[in-house]
Amino acid sequence: MKNIVLTGVAGFIGSCMLEELNEKGYENIYIVDEFEREDKRNNWVNKKFIQAIDRKVFVNWLDNDTVNIDAIIHLGAKTDTTEFNYAIHEELNLNYSKDLWNYCSRKNIPFIYASSAATYGSGEHGYDDDESKIDQLTPLNPYGVSKNEFDKWALIQNKHPKYWAGLKFFNVYGPNEYHKGRMASVIWHFNQQMLADGKIKLFSGSDGYSDGEQLRDFVFVEDVVNANLWFWQNRKISGIYNIGTGKAATFNSVGQDILSWHGRGSVAYIPFPEKLRGSYQSFTQANLEALRGIGCNVNFRDITNGVEKYLSLVSHLTT
Repeated sequence: MKNIVLTGVAGFIGSCMLEELNEKGYENIYIVDEFEREDKRNNWVNKKFIQAIDRKVFVNWLDNDTVNIDAIIHLGAKTDTTEFNYAIHEELNLNYSKDLWNYCSRKNIPFIYASSAATYGSGEHGYDDDESKIDQLTPLNPYGVSKNEFDKWALIQNKHPKYWAGLKFFNVYGPNEYHKGRMASVIWHFNQQMLADGKIKLFSGSDGYSDGEQLRDFVFVEDVVNANLWFWQNRKISGIYNIGTGKAATFNSVGQDILSWHGRGSVAYIPFPEKLRGSYQSFTQANLEALRGIGCNVNFRDITNGVEKYLSLVSHLTT
């Protein structure tokens, strides 16, 4: 049985990845994160793994070289797009990822890591995972900058893991994001608003878009997890790839899907927050040509089917 390191398991995508690995029969897993927050505990308890290792000591733990690791799937990150202290993102998203890359390079083992669609900024260079364009990208916030800096760094390394893949996740939503607060998906927030007072609040027009007509590529977390599994199991061509549906949906349509599922409620428009002007992606849409070109056949469900599945899974929860 392969020994896998999985980071970020106290968080959203990492916890879903751990659950799927368990369902596939993988239990030889070393999980890594900061495990202090009690509200995240349900994301890893009652799951199967060898050992839980605190993120702050993990690199030293690796350097002790007492365990045979066969692959690292690195999903841990500082994901707060409203945190504008770049030093925080640099430490957790750039330097920490470099340490893990270098370990995998020395050990000649696969390394799969989470990049982000935040690297594309306002999309002035498109949403093509064309590695020749990565130097041109201008992310809108420090989180996106840190992710792009690591992508750029990875591409110029002479020493690299046996196989590696950087996966640019678009707007992920689904179970286990309850702890993320303001950084939870808009689908989570809209559903909470619906449950609270029957009214979903959308942003008014911005960046040339009408009220609620901003568009994002929303991708269900189970599909993201399946994409990670595909890359780990198939190991075709190392590189950086988009992970999204390939079809943007308006916030209006997302709101209507949630209202339709509940069979009640309405939409209201609120002023676009001043603090987000200039740092907000009003449009994202993954180009999947490179992903499909290497044979990845993972199905990404559309927003309507994804919302239905999500709300069905969490319908027993009120928060």
